[in-house]
Amino acid sequence: MGGQDPAGRRRSSPRRGAGDPVKALLHRHRALCERAVDPLEIAAGLEAHGVTDRTAAGLRHRDVFSLAEELYARVPRVDEHRPHPEPAPTPRVRADWALLALLPGTVAALTVTGVRLTQGRPRLLLAVAGALAVALALRLALRRGPLAAPSRALARRTATGTRAWTCWLLGYALLGDGLLRAVLDGGPHGLPTGTAHGTWPVATVPVLALALATAPAAWSTHLLTTGARRRLAGSRGLEEFTAAVQPLLLGTFALSLGALTGLLALCGTVLGEAAGYPQALTLGALLLLARLLAVHHAPRGAGPALAAAAVAEAAAVALVLAGRLPGCAFLATPVDALAEVAGPGGVPALACGAAALALLFRAARTLTRASAHAPTGDPE
Repeated sequence: MGGQDPAGRRRSSPRRGAGDPVKALLHRHRALCERAVDPLEIAAGLEAHGVTDRTAAGLRHRDVFSLAEELYARVPRVDEHRPHPEPAPTPRVRADWALLALLPGTVAALTVTGVRLTQGRPRLLLAVAGALAVALALRLALRRGPLAAPSRALARRTATGTRAWTCWLLGYALLGDGLLRAVLDGGPHGLPTGTAHGTWPVATVPVLALALATAPAAWSTHLLTTGARRRLAGSRGLEEFTAAVQPLLLGTFALSLGALTGLLALCGTVLGEAAGYPQALTLGALLLLARLLAVHHAPRGAGPALAAAAVAEAAAVALVLAGRLPGCAFLATPVDALAEVAGPGGVPALACGAAALALLFRAARTLTRASAHAPTGDPE
């Protein structure tokens, strides 16, 4: 009996070396640990690679930062007394991206002015050419500066999944409310004339304000990135960083929406049309959050949210049309009820608002992580 205990203890005792999970993790992330200037940088890198607090608990650490501290301590260094490197540089304000951010709004304003000064076929040609020019200007603005994706490969993947839905949402903001109103009234009885009047009115104010809001969105994103980098340099733990970045994220998001609200009021006053605050603000929030997620290495989830909003808008029109079929009037009842309470603009406001709320929760969870703001190259 007594001779069996030592054998049993030998069989149950954990093995060191190859069985050390922290050592295995260190081997996988050795390059990260060797170039890190402090444990927080290692923690951000581990977080970016999917290491969570639950993973750290399996390695007998209370959280990812505690695990990062051990990895930082276990990495051999040639000179332990070397001076501490400077914090990662924050993005600079550059004239090229600042001017490009103003380009979509400028082109949109010129297009609206030209459409209002022309009639007939020239108006249609100018509207089409202006729409293409705005799309090109927006693409240029999104390729440089704070609104640019961190890599071309990521930008291509993001564009593939979201460009069509974004175009639909902007197109609906321009023509959708008028189309839904016409369908509810038994139409449409003709094509849009490019004005806010007629059987199929065009909503110019929301689209113009959204184009002008590219510049405030770029500056807000720049403030978020700059503030997060500074807090990353000063924080001593992931929880401390998250607590510091949450109000910064919500503050810059509110600042951007405040700028869009002012632009809607200004455009509505100048053009003498309804501003369409609910549908324009919810769409602006949705597009801004989708771009923020793409910029900060978390594009997944934005595409489905944009798609859900676009499908909901298309379904509203389709349901009203389907309700005209014999015995199918019940299909149009939800859209009729919503339009009676909030007007045709209630459909995009509800669709984009729900999608934006979902993305806001995702952004509050992902954009407050250190890995979302760890520099991947020289800042623009």
